[in-house]
Amino acid sequence: MMRLDKFLTENEIGSRSRVKESIKKGMVKVNGVICRQADYKVDETKDEVMYSEKIVKYKPYLYYMLNKPQGVVTATKDNIDKTVMDLLDVDRKRDMFPVGRLDKDTEGLLLITNDGELGHALLSPKKHVFKRYYVQCGKEISESDRIALEQGVDIGDEKNTLPAKAVITGTNELELEICEGRFHQVKRMLQAVDNNVIFLKRITFGSLVLDKDLRPGEFRELTDEEVELLRKDIG
Repeated sequence: MMRLDKFLTENEIGSRSRVKESIKKGMVKVNGVICRQADYKVDETKDEVMYSEKIVKYKPYLYYMLNKPQGVVTATKDNIDKTVMDLLDVDRKRDMFPVGRLDKDTEGLLLITNDGELGHALLSPKKHVFKRYYVQCGKEISESDRIALEQGVDIGDEKNTLPAKAVITGTNELELEICEGRFHQVKRMLQAVDNNVIFLKRITFGSLVLDKDLRPGEFRELTDEEVELLRKDIG
């Protein structure tokens, strides 16, 4: 059971104060009857709630795509730097978290959700969910470097990196797909072939593709189709 104003706020109808005002004005119905009590308890799984004559369906899980800018840390809290959660300007952020991490100087696609099961499965080494990065390198990438990156390289860990997918897109440019999430992995992989990363941007995460209309720092909710495809990514 959930308070009516909380139900509406968490479904992004508006701020708590705006929602309370709407309830007072008779703009909200519960099971077809106008309800003017903000603290009225509704069963989010059974009751039909309408706002301004439109049915509001409760979403237990929320999914957002953020185009992470440089200079922001991938964390829920930080005492020094701005976090990706500070950029997520929504009413319902409790229990939400970024899936995986991007370095402070790395841009691009970041999934933020409160669906712990999906988030942890997408990061599981057993699932081999690929993530593609656009990489600007310090110097030219040779064909032998590309092959080495695809086959797996020694980055100083106990094991070499798993097989990857690498496509040279320019003299100093590369698109690299990896299915692991080791610390600074892309940067260390480039170092392993005597190169370095100048600029790094994640452009895909499994089937999810960074929306080209999102500028750095902007976000949007995932479509139902995008969520379903992510579920298929993990089998």
